[in-house]
Amino acid sequence: MAGSFNRITLVGNLTRDPEIRYVGSGAAVTKFTLAVNRRSKQQEETDYIDCVAWDKLAETCNTYLKKGMSCLVDGRLSIRSYDDKDGNKRKATEVVVNTMQMLDRANRGADGGTYERAPRPGTTNGGSTTFDDNAPLEEEEIPF
Repeated sequence: MAGSFNRITLVGNLTRDPEIRYVGSGAAVTKFTLAVNRRSKQQEETDYIDCVAWDKLAETCNTYLKKGMSCLVDGRLSIRSYDDKDGNKRKATEVVVNTMQMLDRANRGADGGTYERAPRPGTTNGGSTTFDDNAPLEEEEIPF
């Protein structure tokens, strides 16, 4: 049986300022939407993709990202089910962000604007939500 692979890399523009919240455990969660353009035959179409970042990366996204900015996100696709306020079953599709890079030159930090999540000590699944400010992107991770 073949293994599974769930990874998505997007470049787009923020449709609005990110929104940050804190869950019961105190972890920060920031949500934002990227508008990603694509060509379809003779016309250009736009997909609006919801993204979510956790912990320190969430705080970084909330601090530095603004409506209209261009950024690159790398993460995994998540589809979850929930019940809305009226008790109806709903599904949410979103990208859980592992790495975010600001692409607008004027808004880059001293380190070039690359931020990523690093695994917590003792974890091997990459599902951690800690922030490693000094972790550079590996050359094979750069999508272009």
